[in-house]
Order: sequence, then C-alpha cells, then structure tokens
Amino acid sequence: MTDSPITNAMLDDYWRQGFCVVRGLLEEPELTSWLERLQAIVDGEVEPAERMLVMKDIMVAKGAVKPGQALEAIAKIQDFENDPELFSYMQNERILDCVERFVGQEVFALHSMLINKPPNVDGRHPFHQDLLYFPFRPADKIVASWTALEPCTRENGCLVVIPGSHRGELIPHETVDWEWLNGGYFGAQGISADAQRVHLEMQPGDTVFFHPVLLHGSGRNRTSGFRRAISAHYASLSCTWEWSTVDSIARPYRIVRGPNTGEKWDGPRPSDRTVNPLDYIPTGPFARSGPTSD
Repeated sequence: MTDSPITNAMLDDYWRQGFCVVRGLLEEPELTSWLERLQAIVDGEVEPAERMLVMKDIMVAKGAVKPGQALEAIAKIQDFENDPELFSYMQNERILDCVERFVGQEVFALHSMLINKPPNVDGRHPFHQDLLYFPFRPADKIVASWTALEPCTRENGCLVVIPGSHRGELIPHETVDWEWLNGGYFGAQGISADAQRVHLEMQPGDTVFFHPVLLHGSGRNRTSGFRRAISAHYASLSCTWEWSTVDSIARPYRIVRGPNTGEKWDGPRPSDRTVNPLDYIPTGPFARSGPTSD
C-alpha cells in the first residue's frame, strides 16, 4: 500500500464518529468522466450495462412531476459494476488506499450507486443503515465511500449523519409514511427527531468514508440544480455470508485490491448462519412518519 490519505488521527475519528471526510481526494477530470457517462446512459447514447438499474424518481414515475429534461427524471443509477467507465471509480487507487485503512489489504467491491437527486422532487432519504442491504459480516470489515461530483450543500440535500450511531446494532427498518418515497428507501425505527446530526457539506472531489451501521440520510433538493455523488461499498475478503434465508444476489462481487484482483468472489457460507434479513427489512403494509433528514 502506498501512503494513504487516511492519517492515524482520521482513522481514530472514523472509529469514534463512524465517518471521516477526505477533502479533495479526487480530481475534476475523473468526476467529469463519470458525469458524462451518466448523461450518455440517460440520453440513450450508451446502453445500461448488464444488471444496472436506472431508477426514476417516484414523483416522475407517478406523473406528479413532469421533468424538463431527461436527467431530471432520474433518482440514481445502481449496480454499475459491469460498466467499465463507472466501475473505474470502484477501482480508483486513491479510494482503495483509503479503504485499506478501514478493512484491510484484500478487498472486494460490494455495491455501487451514482446518485443524481434532481430538482423539483421530494427525493429525501430517511435515516437508515446500509448494513440492512448486505449479507456479509462482520460490519466492521465493510466501509462506504461517497464522493461529491458537484457541490453538496444543505440547500440541495447533502448527506446527514448521526455521529457515533455506528456503535449500536442493526435496527429494524420500515417504510416511513411520507407522501413521496422512492422504492427501497427504508427508515430505521425509533430515531428521535432530536438526535444529534451533522450535515456533510462537500465540494467536488471530497469523499466521505463511513461505517455500514452509521445512521445517515439526506434531505430535499431545494435548488434548481442537481446534487450528484458517486458511491461504493467495499468489504474485506475475511467477511462471511451470514444471511440465513438468502443464498445469492444477482450482483457480481469482484476483488479490487489484493493478489487476486479482478477475480469474482462470493464469500464462504458458514453452516450456522443466524441473520435473517426479514427481521430488519419491512415486508408488510405498515408505515410511520419518520424524522426528516433535512
């Protein structure tokens, strides 16, 4: 590993707070290439890669908002591991030099998103924990990277975190009772509206790394522009598959750091797995009014 941008002080802060921000980690030409790829996919110039999800915002999908341009319809792109241009983010050496400091030297790519957050829609994401969506454990060997592609401010719906919440357990989630909520945007139960929160305002190239149990969300985009970011999750090859009721997900896990870089990886499955994802993911029609992330 080359010298990492993550200093010992930053590493200590990560384990205490559940996140740390590296300012100016990535440079403008890289950010521009990913924004151009997003535009090309949305405009139909490039076919979405295998298994890629190009997700419309629910207000557009339901006809409540008519977008002024094609990009204004899109909430996010998810699972871009098969798109070579976007996957270059997950292979970025500066990102991986940071990731190693959190989870070790042998790493696989777990999940990917490019979040578009257009204007004129609700677009909020309630406080949640990313571990909800992942079958691997231990949680301490998983980390997220989230890089601002454009300025992220309170006005356009920057990330909001609850410091120290990563020291708790995975909380059951539910569908919050908001009028407009994008599919899969679940909210953790029992989060107080008075919980301490930090708004992570970021400039292009700034990157936050955070723990998968950290409670985080984002508010509305109240501007006429977009709030765009590119994000990935990584995990150590020492992780094991611990979901007891699900044995496969249509996602190409790929090793991105270590002697077996480039190979696919699916993780060992112990015989005594006890984590039932249905204990945490809502399956019924119930809903509640959750605290806003604004």
